[in-house]
Amino acid sequence: MKERAYPVYTVNKHAEGLLVGGHPWVYENDILNSPENEPENGTLADVVSTKGSYLGTGFVSLKSKIRVRLISRNANDTFDAAFWRRRVEYAWSYRKTVLEPADLSACRVIFGEADQFPGLTVDRFSNILVTQTLSVGMEKLKPVLFPILAEVLRADGQTIDGIYERNDEALRAKEGLEQNKGWFELPGETHPSSTQTEICENGVYYHVDFENGQKTGFFLDQKYNRRAVARLAAGHTVLDCFTHTGSFALNAAAGGAARVTAADISAEAIAMAQRNAQRNGLTNMDFLCENTFELLPRLEKEGHPYDFIILDPPAFTKARRTVENAMRGYKEINYRAMKLLPRGGYLATASCSHFATEELFIKMLRAAAKDAHRQLRQIEVKQQAPDHPILWGVPETNYLKFFLFQVI
Repeated sequence: MKERAYPVYTVNKHAEGLLVGGHPWVYENDILNSPENEPENGTLADVVSTKGSYLGTGFVSLKSKIRVRLISRNANDTFDAAFWRRRVEYAWSYRKTVLEPADLSACRVIFGEADQFPGLTVDRFSNILVTQTLSVGMEKLKPVLFPILAEVLRADGQTIDGIYERNDEALRAKEGLEQNKGWFELPGETHPSSTQTEICENGVYYHVDFENGQKTGFFLDQKYNRRAVARLAAGHTVLDCFTHTGSFALNAAAGGAARVTAADISAEAIAMAQRNAQRNGLTNMDFLCENTFELLPRLEKEGHPYDFIILDPPAFTKARRTVENAMRGYKEINYRAMKLLPRGGYLATASCSHFATEELFIKMLRAAAKDAHRQLRQIEVKQQAPDHPILWGVPETNYLKFFLFQVI
């Protein structure tokens, strides 16, 4: 092996096992020996086993518990602009393979660790790329990487008018990074004046406010799950809880539902869903600004027309310590929905929390069905769309559960 230019971290057996198994993170606690001269934050370092065998090269993060995030396990890699261009081309080529051509105008282009860009998310909303950078290594790489992102997509005939950064995320503090948002200045270019755009997904149009919308502006991961709902919706009366931008409700309405009620606790979300319904000329919809935890018991008392209920709540837990509480919340809404539905009715239910594992989610659904005296006939089980790929060695990339049932 040629002489290495990078500082070296030696890790214990535990870390070695994780790295060999495909996980890209080295935790501070697993480091046995650090370089004599502390590397600069966000620069590259090698990771080796106690026997000195090379395990990979990654970005150092001095402020985080995750001390090194691997970007390569190949000792011959040179980390120049050509390396990052190949990575971006590889990520884009993967999207073109797994998505239908019409879906490429609104998709996740880079999904962090799953695409070997630790701590970086890039979503495409029509003519705009929206990024979120959550690691100091990626933050430092931006001047090289972001122009390449635009170049690679444009070279493939895609229209990209600008790159907008959504770094208003508390997690950045763990890397010693400040929060900010705004346009990334591409060399020699001016950016659009508006921070809003429009996307089309499954034939439904959405207004996307990528400056103020949640995360990067729109949740792209349920693309095919929305389609599954649309396919079943014809003739049904649908209640979409936690509707947010109205995505499931709009797909159900476009799919020929007799009537769709889109409900959300946020008046802002309801206004957005109404605007999207108007844009799509959908008149078979109504809207309700109400807390789902209060709405479902109220409907049970008062009677209601719904025979198809959709539950797509925000993550009830973002940490291991709050999982138990979260599962109680998931059980409550699923139990209520099952009680509300007539026999033969349909339930679509999801969780976007990595910590609420599939195993826990299934256990919760079984308990809710038992308590509601309902039998569930499983139609489909789905995960996040393939532009949010799951890396088997990195459980954190596997977060979305989606079940479609008939209640019998």
